[in-house]
Amino acid sequence: MKTSLLRVAAVLVCTGVLWPAAHAELSVGDTAPDFALEGTDGKTHRLSELVGEGGNECVVVAWFPRAYTRGCTIECKSLAENGHLLRPFDVAYYMASTDPIEDNRGFGAENNADFPLLSDPTSETATAYGVLTPRGYAARHTFYIGRDREVLAIDREVRPATSAEDMAAKLEELGIAKRESGAP
Repeated sequence: MKTSLLRVAAVLVCTGVLWPAAHAELSVGDTAPDFALEGTDGKTHRLSELVGEGGNECVVVAWFPRAYTRGCTIECKSLAENGHLLRPFDVAYYMASTDPIEDNRGFGAENNADFPLLSDPTSETATAYGVLTPRGYAARHTFYIGRDREVLAIDREVRPATSAEDMAAKLEELGIAKRESGAP
């Protein structure tokens, strides 16, 4: 009887009845799901407004697991200390997590982040991007999204210590335009 119940439970888990089925991972060439996430700058950031006509040539969203953890702190500091490598590109870049906005505000301030950290406390966007782990936090993946919301590249092997350098290299590799001198 116990073995039969375990088999039934295994089938229910595998079919998504007991454990929600994971959203399929995005691939290069897919259309990035739109989002509206609160940022540490007090604004709501919408992908549909960040790209497209009159928007940035590229949006970079660096998902991270949890504020105040070792790897995430290293990644945030890399981006904060090396933003000069990213600012010349026609890009808006963010870190994003499933943490509440209050946690991300404190975390960003503690690490001198001069870019917005986005909060997805409902995990809807993390699920849509295929980065939500079974433990309820985002996997460390970075998405490069073009003007037409096309996923241009995905880094699933992010190195926190060289995050800014790696982003700049990827933007260069993708041929993302640089802003005219003096542009924000």
